Amino acid sequence: MSFDGRRYEIAAGGYRAVLAEVGACLAGLWHDGSPVTVQSPPDALPPKSTGAVLLPWPNRIAGGRYRFDGVDYQLPLTEPARLNASHGLVKWVRWSAISHDGSSVTLAHDLAPQTGYPFELRLEISYRLDADTGLLVSTAVTNTGRSAAPFGAGFHPYLDLADHELDTAELLVPAGAVLEADERQIPIGRRPVEGTPFDLRTIRPIGDLRLDHGFAELTGSAALLRTERRAVQIRWDAAYQYLQVFTPPFITPGRNAVAIEPMSCPANAFNSGQGLIRLEPGQQWAGSWGVGLV
Repeated sequence: MSFDGRRYEIAAGGYRAVLAEVGACLAGLWHDGSPVTVQSPPDALPPKSTGAVLLPWPNRIAGGRYRFDGVDYQLPLTEPARLNASHGLVKWVRWSAISHDGSSVTLAHDLAPQTGYPFELRLEISYRLDADTGLLVSTAVTNTGRSAAPFGAGFHPYLDLADHELDTAELLVPAGAVLEADERQIPIGRRPVEGTPFDLRTIRPIGDLRLDHGFAELTGSAALLRTERRAVQIRWDAAYQYLQVFTPPFITPGRNAVAIEPMSCPANAFNSGQGLIRLEPGQQWAGSWGVGLV
């Protein structure tokens, strides 16, 4: 039994990646056989949303409620413990491969109007491997409906630390502000990182810092996670103006990881308006991010 349907493998140089039909999920990235991102096994649900595509919004919407163009909408509460609508609408849908060769695959999905989100979008994601730079993920979203649609994009890769201690791993996050959140992980403000434990603009050991925080006011286009064995970089283009950084307890038994999530908007953007994209009929949004060893 496969939880994520058909899988697509691509390779270039020492890199190999696997993409899943269900959710267009990044099921794993390896270099010379060593995991770069946390693997999503085919016989289990992805642990902690690893590799997930977060469309048409990343992170959370408080209460699943929002107002757009004077109309109130209610989304299903997919994070019931916190009463939030979480991580968009495409994690559990099947995508179609519209092209696939040795080093790349493009997956597409037509998002149909539904309760809480009565808008139509054409979603296309291309995963491409380069022998030198690793994985590039390019997304194009087109409003194929008759009315404007609220929109945001994000991805949920976890960088795999294997058996390396989280405390001694080094992290760089080029962000000038951290988002303060309530108990439901909904942002309620922001503050400068300077003078706080969240100032990661210069690479340093994670130590006892534990994160599940949004970052804003990005001052660069790449984050870095480094151990004595290797350094892994997450990079993004100007379409992504926010990051979520998460240092969970063991993501799977005995394995540490750090999620560095590129996002076009922060949590609850459908209500706050921060970073929210208004897609007019026929309008397209595009953005790219990548991950690889440096």
